[in-house]
Amino acid sequence: MDEIKDRLLKPSKATHEDQRGKFISYLSIGLIAVLVISILVFITIHGLAMFTQNGMKISDFLFKTDWNPGKKLIGALPMIVTSFGVTLLSALIATPFAIAVALFMTEFAPKRGAKFLQVIIELLVGIPSVIYGLIGLAIVVPAVRTIYGGTGFGILAGAIVLFVMVLPTITSLTVDSLKAVPRHYRQASLALGATRWQTIYKVILRAATPGILTAVVFGMARAFGEALAVQMVIGNAAMLPQNLTSPSATLTSQLTMGIGNTIMGTLPNNALWSLALLLLIMSLVFNLVVKLIARKGRIK
Repeated sequence: MDEIKDRLLKPSKATHEDQRGKFISYLSIGLIAVLVISILVFITIHGLAMFTQNGMKISDFLFKTDWNPGKKLIGALPMIVTSFGVTLLSALIATPFAIAVALFMTEFAPKRGAKFLQVIIELLVGIPSVIYGLIGLAIVVPAVRTIYGGTGFGILAGAIVLFVMVLPTITSLTVDSLKAVPRHYRQASLALGATRWQTIYKVILRAATPGILTAVVFGMARAFGEALAVQMVIGNAAMLPQNLTSPSATLTSQLTMGIGNTIMGTLPNNALWSLALLLLIMSLVFNLVVKLIARKGRIK
């Protein structure tokens, strides 16, 4: 009797496997948390070194326009303005195209057509950034030079390249948002006498707006952090842009160009780490905006 009782009280093999699975899961979560915190702390320490060790002012870094850390000129405003300009312009161009393609895939295209477009979108996502940069250098820059004059390098060329790069991201997330709209929304609208386009415009798009906004923010986050492709077409001149076709530099292009030419611990190197910290802060802001949109826009 006692032997049977012991067998019943003894943890089974499934219980041991469940405990091992939980241990591995918690261990993985802990490692990821430690890794993320370590990256945040590392970049923060190095990003603040210019202000704590070299005595530079945050106001000079954020609002002055002269960038030459070797001469203690650390004005990052040109890169900040260019980064936001390229990001916003590419998002403005990509969003209408992404919504149009997503609507066609979810509301009009047959299943085979939607699958074909999905393959194309996935292919665009998988193309390396350097390929986009080379195409921009060979096609976009000469086209801008021919139409608008100048060198062809600048915010406009960078925005066109980023438009192609962020289009798959925005389109894929928009498709998911449109598919998430309950089917009875469509049926109720059509039952009330609305046309197909009225249903799309007044019901489907409005219900999917939070998801579409999330897609746009994700696309902007990718555009803001893109380095190589933008570096190849932006002109890489650390000057405040006068127009969309004047050479300029983004935060990422300035980082990739300068980080290998500086000595760790010097002011020029610390200035680049401050640019990296600013990029990290903007990434966190984009993630926060996505969470706020998702929280307010859940479909019930």
